[in-house]
Amino acid sequence: MSSASTLTTERPAPSSLAEAAAPPRRTRVLALPEARWAAGSLAAFLAALTLQWAGAPGWSWGALYAVCYVAGGWEPGWAGLCALREKTLDVDLLMIVAAVGAASIGQVMDGGLLIVIFATSGALEALATARTEDSVRGLLDLAPATATRVSAGSEETVPTAELRVGDTILVRPGERIGADGTVLDGASEVDQATITGEPLPAAKEQGDEVFAGTLNGTGALTVRVGRDASDSVIARIVTMVAEASRTKAPTQLFIEKAEQRYSVGVVVATLALFAVPLAFGAELTATLLRAMTFMIVASPCAVVLATMPPLLSAIANAGRHGVLVKSAVVMERLGQVDAVAMDKTGTLTEGAPRVAEIRALAAGPDADLDADLDEDGVLALAAAAEHASEHPLGRAVVEAARVRGLRIAPARDFTSEPGRGVSAVVGGRRVEIGSPARLLEPGAAAQRAVAELEGAGHTAVAVLADGTPVAVLGIADRLRDGAPAAVAALHRLTGAAPVLLTGDNPRAAARLAAEAGITDVRAGLLPQDKVAAVRELEAAGRKVLVVGDGVNDAPALAAAHTGIAMGRAGSDLALETADAVVVRDELATVPAVVDLSRRARRLVVQNLVIASVFITTLAVWDLAGHLPLPLGVAGHEGSTVVVGLNGLRLLREAAWRRGV
Repeated sequence: MSSASTLTTERPAPSSLAEAAAPPRRTRVLALPEARWAAGSLAAFLAALTLQWAGAPGWSWGALYAVCYVAGGWEPGWAGLCALREKTLDVDLLMIVAAVGAASIGQVMDGGLLIVIFATSGALEALATARTEDSVRGLLDLAPATATRVSAGSEETVPTAELRVGDTILVRPGERIGADGTVLDGASEVDQATITGEPLPAAKEQGDEVFAGTLNGTGALTVRVGRDASDSVIARIVTMVAEASRTKAPTQLFIEKAEQRYSVGVVVATLALFAVPLAFGAELTATLLRAMTFMIVASPCAVVLATMPPLLSAIANAGRHGVLVKSAVVMERLGQVDAVAMDKTGTLTEGAPRVAEIRALAAGPDADLDADLDEDGVLALAAAAEHASEHPLGRAVVEAARVRGLRIAPARDFTSEPGRGVSAVVGGRRVEIGSPARLLEPGAAAQRAVAELEGAGHTAVAVLADGTPVAVLGIADRLRDGAPAAVAALHRLTGAAPVLLTGDNPRAAARLAAEAGITDVRAGLLPQDKVAAVRELEAAGRKVLVVGDGVNDAPALAAAHTGIAMGRAGSDLALETADAVVVRDELATVPAVVDLSRRARRLVVQNLVIASVFITTLAVWDLAGHLPLPLGVAGHEGSTVVVGLNGLRLLREAAWRRGV
């Protein structure tokens, strides 16, 4: 159809889960205005044709043909005139002009057939668009309208839109969870296939994360709300897919720019095909009919529709599986990457490191500092300083102190420097925690503890009090279960082995990289060093995909050709900077979405070939021989429908599973 008929999400995403409490729906054909107008046009056409063949008076079937023209052609005709007023030639207008031209020379039935097929094609495209939207918005339909909020020992049923961060809700067996949050009490199995795509229910117990709209099993759960309804994973998926659907990929922008010149060329060629033969004495009716047929078959409707359906179908499919692609531009660019650079902590690893060992340096008979700085003392001091930090290593320190039941004192003057560490004043001491390479002097006694911990594959974190080293913490993280398979898949897709970019020490980085199957390891990097590494790869002609999650990854995510953030533990800055977000927090989705993008790009090429073959064949047939107008209409509109439906193939579940 027209350039305006590409897949877009016109209906606004609900601002709250309560707005989507209706049962899962699937758009009915006659619920669409385009379908109703097309049905009316078809009914009028069939009635007129029946009367015409039955020999009824011309005024009876003529009036019905007029109804057919108006019902099927008023909307695209009006849109075309509005576009013309903006000095833009819409291909819809060419179709209406051709139909009116056919009627003007007595080919009323042929013009009516053009209108009917044209309107039916538009209705099919509108239906495909609606089904694309429904495939994603169906997630919101699963969210409950109400939840049971627990407060001061009492229970009350409230709309999910009124839930706020920190509220506590009770989820009974068989109920859907009303908000994203963390389990405070209880154990159950939760079916969260709508968010993560997992085929089996996931076991949930205290401390585990749950998502709005997922289905609780046989146990009761008490959940602390972690996000407002409008910021839940489901709402973010719908909102971001809606925003992505409003963008246009570079290929689409190029096609639309070329379409204007091409459409003008079609008009000029049509006028020439009409005027030149007439100048040499050709018969008016046959000449005008051939010119109108050429205008129809040469119009670039299928070409215009070649790009966006595959890309938006891929965005919708990825959204259903917890990967938020922020625009059609990003979906197209993901398929172009030929090199991958990955962060370690929280990306290649689970992002939930644990304090494995504590080397206290200040306690003992020879200590220069307070005797209270034993293992528990330095851990409590470090936890107080790290309490305001969002870094995974900082959270590990705080969690270790809580597990030991230590009191975490208040801190003030907290500062954080990505790649170096944090500092704060705790109990009158200036406490610094961070990279030994940045905080410890060469040859310091603490370096021996650092070397031993790093030799064991731990990440060493130095703790200083008033400038004096008091401890070295050994923190260990575990490789994600699917990391080796994901790394291998990215290697196959891009043809190049992924690169590991980390601020961690070389030994710990090398150990994790070896387990994941990565050989190119660049360790001890500050944020600016990661950016330099990305630019070095791109200077070599690579289109780099950066995968990360922390504040220190944000500059590299911004500098890369494309950036993907791990969403569950990712920092707000990384999530904002990245082009796509992995909500389900599984590394396997990264190669899956890259593969999905590549197949979307291949479908775009297929569509362009299909459209070009149809247009060329029909145009040559009309110029070299005699192409009947009904056959030209059927061929042109048929190619448009074929291209549209071909682009929607990526909506299928198998399209994602093939890429995992």
